[in-house]
Amino acid sequence: MRESEFDFIRQLVYQRSRICLDADKREMVSARLGKRLRATNLGTVTEYCQLLRSPEATEELSHLIDAISTNHTFFFRENAHFDFMRSHVIPEMQQRRRTENWPRFLAWSAACSSGEEPYSLAITLAEAMPAGWDWHIQCTDISHRILARASQGIYTEDVVGRLPVPVVRKHFQKGIGPQEGNYRVRAELRERLSFHQLNLLERDSPLNESFHVIFCRNVMIYFDRQTQEELVNRLARRLVPGGYLLVGHSESLTGINHSLQTVRPATYRRAPAS
Repeated sequence: MRESEFDFIRQLVYQRSRICLDADKREMVSARLGKRLRATNLGTVTEYCQLLRSPEATEELSHLIDAISTNHTFFFRENAHFDFMRSHVIPEMQQRRRTENWPRFLAWSAACSSGEEPYSLAITLAEAMPAGWDWHIQCTDISHRILARASQGIYTEDVVGRLPVPVVRKHFQKGIGPQEGNYRVRAELRERLSFHQLNLLERDSPLNESFHVIFCRNVMIYFDRQTQEELVNRLARRLVPGGYLLVGHSESLTGINHSLQTVRPATYRRAPAS
């Protein structure tokens, strides 16, 4: 891949997703473009760039973003956040519900990838929420491909094997026949989740609710500072007063202008209503 082709690709990816591809990502981009060359029956990156410049590029641009987006995750990644949900957020919301008239607890997994994060959150809520509480999780990602996987809730034995056996028995169905070796999240959890394709920086959104908690973890590391600030303030506006924003433990809001209160590392809060 020529330097000019890499520059074209990374500028295009930035325009479409605001993901910053630094020079050290060149090998990664080249490897992922190889998959798109095979899928489009093209022989060179030059030909692929010509396709991306053509009027017929709309669908392929979506495939490009899918290919570039990083989707590494696993169940209960950065488990301290789920412990915080159990020990602090849910008890606090239980107290607030006695005086505030909100019909259900709403969470948003803002970059849900292949679904391990929102299903981990669903397991946490299912086990810690008081009986009779209504709750729901909105799940979004920029990748159509990864959302299709997430909505199915099907995982291999290697992926599910990270979880304690009692959790697997309670919240997953073991596959048989063609699905042997796979596990599917049980329907009573899956029905608590909704999946939507969403670029977090676009103005139009399929979501119109305010949320008690937003998980947006390991996303900002791919953005420049201006984009990080825009995203954080956009997410802050979607929180209910007193709601929580959880970011990745490798991320920080230091140096970003925002209105949130720092609670603990990687945990921020919108100021409660007076």
